Amino acid sequence: MTTLIIIAKETIPGRVKTRLHPPLSLEQAAILAAAALSDTFEAVSTLPATRRILAFDGNLFPIGSESYEVIHQVSGELDMRLGAIFDECAGPTVLVGMDTPQLTPELLAPVFDEWPADVDAWLGLANDGGYWTLAMAEPDGSLIRGVPMSRDDTGQVQLQRLESAGLRVRHLPELVDVDTIDDARTVAAIAPHTRFASALASFGVGS
Repeated sequence: MTTLIIIAKETIPGRVKTRLHPPLSLEQAAILAAAALSDTFEAVSTLPATRRILAFDGNLFPIGSESYEVIHQVSGELDMRLGAIFDECAGPTVLVGMDTPQLTPELLAPVFDEWPADVDAWLGLANDGGYWTLAMAEPDGSLIRGVPMSRDDTGQVQLQRLESAGLRVRHLPELVDVDTIDDARTVAAIAPHTRFASALASFGVGS
């Protein structure tokens, strides 16, 4: 009985992946973001989630979200939005974003197996200091609210928050979060058969 949450925003030029501009145009950056989201939907499609939620910022629901319960993100900073969506859930709950198109079901498989008795939460750190996934056996948004987001210590602060609350945390592998064009190239090389890699290659900036 595990809830899967994907947090995403509508892939509108000028609103997503703006740090890829330049060398990409804003339109290309949005196309790349849409490809990353499609890859994410595909990667988690075989996982045995009992509830699937798209925590969405936007109006036009993305292809791949048809089987998801769409919950619009609340206003506020990212920590407030993440906290609110965790408070909507009960039982084991795992969150992933749309910035790691190299994601595979194998990476998340431990979260969808029976949790070890000494594990209350899972955390997958990202190369930029943040995190790409967070799971809690008993979801509690208060453990996220107040964590400073988009900093090079976000993951460590989140880890400290969980551990200070008495949660026993196990780590998942670190992934590259796509923020810059160098990140995009790295991820495309790691996962060359993804839509993301194909889109990047079509823009002529793949290497």
